[in-house]
Amino acid sequence: MIDRPPRDLDEDSSPTSWPGQESPDGAGAGPRMPDVTVPDDDQSAHHSATRRHAAGRRPSGAGSLLRETAIILVSAIVLSLLVKTFLVQAFFIPSQSMHDTLIEHDRILVSKLTPGPFDLRRGDIVVFKDPGGWLPSDAAPDPGPVRGAINSALTFIGLYPADANEHLVKRLIGLPGDHVSAVAGGPVVVNGEPLDEPYLAAGVQPSDIAFDITVPPNSIWVMGDNRSHSSDSRYNQGNPGGGSVPIDNVVGMAFVTVWPIERMGLLRNPTSTFADVPDQP
Repeated sequence: MIDRPPRDLDEDSSPTSWPGQESPDGAGAGPRMPDVTVPDDDQSAHHSATRRHAAGRRPSGAGSLLRETAIILVSAIVLSLLVKTFLVQAFFIPSQSMHDTLIEHDRILVSKLTPGPFDLRRGDIVVFKDPGGWLPSDAAPDPGPVRGAINSALTFIGLYPADANEHLVKRLIGLPGDHVSAVAGGPVVVNGEPLDEPYLAAGVQPSDIAFDITVPPNSIWVMGDNRSHSSDSRYNQGNPGGGSVPIDNVVGMAFVTVWPIERMGLLRNPTSTFADVPDQP
C-alpha cells in the first residue's frame, strides 16, 4: 500500500473545470454542458394557472350540445327551404271540389319539376295560384296575427303545408290550343274525342253546364273531379283569361297523398282516359 501525501487544507478541493468544459487557461477545450433551468415555485404556479385558464376556455358539455343542436336545426331549415323552393311542396285540401280523389284535410305533395323539366299532361292534378276572382275574399279564416305569422314562416320554409285557400287544386283537361267542349249532361270532349272519366265523384255528371272553348297559348283548362261542387274553368269564363289558367300560375303537379295514413297513396295520371285524344288541330 502506497501512502499518498496529505493535501494541504488551504488547497482548493474542487476541480477547476468539469470534464469536457473549457478550463480557465484554455486547456481541455470541449463542448459545454447545457444549462439546466429548474422552474422555481412562482413558475410552477404560473404554469398551473395557465392550464386552468385553458381548461376554462374549452366548451362545456351542455354548450357543445347546444351548438350542435343549433347547427343541425339551421341545416334542416335551409334544406327544407331548398326542397320547398325547387323540388316538392306540401299542401292540404280544404274543400270538396276534388272528391273522391282528394277530400277535405288530405295532405298532398306537389312536384315543382312539373312544369319545368317535365311537361304538363292532360289528366295531371295541378296546384295553381288564383288567376284572379276564382276564390272568394273570405275563403281563408283569419288565424290571428301570432298564429298567422308562425304559419306563414313555417309555410315559407316548407315545414307547414300550404293552404289550398290561397291556391286551387284541379285536374288538367285541356292543354294550350286544345278545343274543349261539353253539353249539359254530356261528356267532356277534347279535340273531338269524348272522355270516359273514371275519376269523377260518384253520381255527378261530366258537366252540368254547356261550354265550348279553345285554350289560349301558354294556358290550361282545368276542372274538378266533383263537377257539381267545383268552381273551375267553366265557372270563371268571365274572369281574366276566360277561365283558362296561365301556365306561369301553376305551382306544380300533385303526385302523392301523405296524410291521413289510411289515404296515403300515389296520385296517378289516368293515361287511358286521354290516350285517344288527338293533338290539337
